[in-house]
Amino acid sequence: MTTTPLLTALPVDGRERLMQLAHEVSFPAGTRLFEEHGLADRFWIIRTGSVNLDVQVAGGRSVVVDMLGHGDLVGWSWLVPPYAWRMGAEAFTPVRAYEFDATAVRALCEADPSLGLAVTRRVLDVVARRLQATRLRLADIGGPGASTMRAPS
Repeated sequence: MTTTPLLTALPVDGRERLMQLAHEVSFPAGTRLFEEHGLADRFWIIRTGSVNLDVQVAGGRSVVVDMLGHGDLVGWSWLVPPYAWRMGAEAFTPVRAYEFDATAVRALCEADPSLGLAVTRRVLDVVARRLQATRLRLADIGGPGASTMRAPS
């Protein structure tokens, strides 16, 4: 089984129930996993390979703001209504991952509030780290003075 902060932070029985909802998938390099603003109806935990997260900036171009690898969670927008991707994602190398159906995972979390709280806390940690990485990356490409941008709270 893949080790990831999301899974290792869960109680063993919750982790087992969550993994029962997973199935293995693979993506060739260059495959778009999702587009910003699209329906966030699934998420992945990377087993092998790497995925770039990107955002649209002025002029409609995409900027890579983070690279994810082994054990990382790809996608958190599935947990927060309106369930629309806040970024885009593309396989940078060939990727093998566990894929989860978001509706099934949300139902599992609702049926077991302690598991739901544990999942939500771990996903919130991912969101916070991604927000910081995005802020720093956009400040880097923004030029002089851009590093004074403030992240929304």
